[in-house]
Amino acid sequence: MAKTFNTRVIGMGLALIFLGVSMPHWFSLKHIGLNVLIKNMEQNPNGNSLLVIAFLLVTLNTIHALPLYLGAFLLGDHIGERLQQNWLKITIPLSVIPLTYAIINLSIEVKRNFGGPALILLLSIILLQRLSKGRLNPLMKSLVLVQVLFGVQWLDEIPFLTTYGFGHGAISTKIKQWAVQIGFVQSLSLYSLALCSIFLINAVILTGYLVRWRISQDLHRIKLEALEDRSSKEVLNLVHDLKTPLTSIEGLISLIELRIQDGKNKDYCRNISASIRSMSEMISEILYESRKSWCSLKDLIDYVCASRLSGTNTNVDIELPNKPENIQIWINKIRLTRALVNLINNAFDAVEGQADGKVTIQVKVHGEQIWLGVSDNGGGMTAEEQKKIWQAGYSTKQHLGIGLPFVQQVAEAHEGTVSIESRMGKGTTIWIHLLRGDNGNENFGY
Repeated sequence: MAKTFNTRVIGMGLALIFLGVSMPHWFSLKHIGLNVLIKNMEQNPNGNSLLVIAFLLVTLNTIHALPLYLGAFLLGDHIGERLQQNWLKITIPLSVIPLTYAIINLSIEVKRNFGGPALILLLSIILLQRLSKGRLNPLMKSLVLVQVLFGVQWLDEIPFLTTYGFGHGAISTKIKQWAVQIGFVQSLSLYSLALCSIFLINAVILTGYLVRWRISQDLHRIKLEALEDRSSKEVLNLVHDLKTPLTSIEGLISLIELRIQDGKNKDYCRNISASIRSMSEMISEILYESRKSWCSLKDLIDYVCASRLSGTNTNVDIELPNKPENIQIWINKIRLTRALVNLINNAFDAVEGQADGKVTIQVKVHGEQIWLGVSDNGGGMTAEEQKKIWQAGYSTKQHLGIGLPFVQQVAEAHEGTVSIESRMGKGTTIWIHLLRGDNGNENFGY
């Protein structure tokens, strides 16, 4: 199924392409002093000036080309990923880049040559997409592309490659003519080849390192998922086995109730039977993830506190709306409790060793939604950490890093979402957003 497009990414790609098209108009030879060096070279040709001009020209060409290639690369990657059509990741850059070169040449005097380097760069895009096999994100690919782009541009300055379609631009042609004039052809070729080789080799090494790093991350994630799956299966088997003795106990209690006459003892038997049925329902909720029932907000929070805080000397603050017993939510109480306990454990980790550490369970009513949140007043998280915490395997503590992805899974299973609010030095709140129940017409205050 195709995913929705991210307008921000699309806009960024188009903005980069527009930047590349417009850049020759406001960042040209004169802005880096290249026109002055060219005039001096015409009057007094020498090898040192020739190498400086070649370096500045390659740098300028790279700066001009970089936004075009990055923008086309970003658009191709995003559209191909969202439509689940990998061929678009290659086709879009191959179409967009030559088109932008044609648009640029319609509006500038010094024409941009779409020659050998441009073709090699397009082939590099194809090769990079094939080698990465979806393992590298656009940022990683962009880092590699920058290296390839700067390295390949040097091929335009190698005189013996001119007959193969390299260096047909006006200034590149002049540079090679001057090299012949002052007998500097071999030095220019070695200089250009050396820099080209350095950056291309660096691009290959960087690609290999990034792919290997990404593979190791994927393997780590797979191991964690396998560990979680194995643990879940073992728990399910154990829980399933518990139903048999519970059924036997319930049957025996019913027989005892029939044989005794004392009213108080009968009440005890009924209470035991009710507790057994309650345990049986809990076990069913664990065994069947999709199984849900109506539960009042008060009962849920009481159950969460009993599950996490019973038998400990730790405390949490609780902030509930008015009449929480009247707010009904359609949930799998056991799984949602596990998710909230995960958040509470993370919050206690965040304030560990902090004298004024505070953990709060918050519940808010927003229109047709119930927001269940766990807050702490710890050190908070950076924007980068907030992006990574939902990845399996990532953890800011010495944990397995599977808690928050599980919370997200539970929220999605309840047709809900998860969000985070965090400020450095102020603390963190993680919210689970769920739909309200059948008492939505009640006027709940705060």
